[in-house]
Amino acid sequence: MTDAIRWGILATGGIAHAFTNDLILNGFHVQAVGSRSQASADAFAAEFGIPTAHPSYEALAADPDVDIIYISTPHPFHAENARLALNAGKHVLIEKPITLNGAEAREIVDLAAVRGLLVLEAMWTRFLPHMVRIREIIAEGTLGDVRSLIADHTQKLPEDPAHRLNAMELGGGALLDLGIYPLTFASELFGRPETILASATFKATGADAQVATTFRYPGGQIAQTLSASNTTGPNTASILGTLGRIDIDRVWYSPTDFRVLNSANEVVETFTAEITGRGMHYQAAEAEQLIRAGKISSDILPVEEVVAIMETLDLVRAQIGLRYPGE
Repeated sequence: MTDAIRWGILATGGIAHAFTNDLILNGFHVQAVGSRSQASADAFAAEFGIPTAHPSYEALAADPDVDIIYISTPHPFHAENARLALNAGKHVLIEKPITLNGAEAREIVDLAAVRGLLVLEAMWTRFLPHMVRIREIIAEGTLGDVRSLIADHTQKLPEDPAHRLNAMELGGGALLDLGIYPLTFASELFGRPETILASATFKATGADAQVATTFRYPGGQIAQTLSASNTTGPNTASILGTLGRIDIDRVWYSPTDFRVLNSANEVVETFTAEITGRGMHYQAAEAEQLIRAGKISSDILPVEEVVAIMETLDLVRAQIGLRYPGE
């Protein structure tokens, strides 16, 4: 491996464009792209000035000039694509959710461990500057004993039944695309829930349109989340502690501002986000740091936590009766 860690981009959809744009803006080395056709790969490579365009995912995985592959296909294909990359000796950054379910997540994490390769879920929120500062504030004890989280991820998204977000065969629905954000936030704060209460409404395609959850944790903490793909909500989050709280502005899971308030409702700190691009490059920086250090799991988002989150999502899906084709 050369001094510069060389990225490969697997698939050329919207999220791949956003991620690659942030990589280029922030000085990362994108070496190759792989698509299901040469024309698609060529167009993507031309757009971003990428040296190599491959007509298949297999060709990308076999490229000796690629060190890490970003996987951006729809959820049901993540495990297959990750398996391809890992077996070819490549580190992987896998778009969230890491896989369709907990069993697939465990398989990929175990395969990466056997191969001695990094696997990181692209839960980009976890690595953003405002979330770094929030972790510091909690560790400093400013909030006292953290007791609750309230967070939503709600958007008015396309209603076309063929759209990926509504198609069951593509893992569509609010929970895995949107709800995973507040659920991952709750996991970071409190760990694995002890009890789960979930309720949902569904679209004609069978995809979930709205999912509300209440989690209770062994220490008595409670997290409430709402995800929806058919309505736009505040997209804010609040962390409540015995000595104060943090109110995170819209859109809480993207680079944004927040305020720390004490128990008298007085603002004691304000954070203002200042970044270049969308902020998706912070997860890439974490991946590169781990690769250089010879690590295969992140302390910020450990692979075992990722598996636990997918298992929690499985339990939520079981409660609301959401099952995907082939499961």
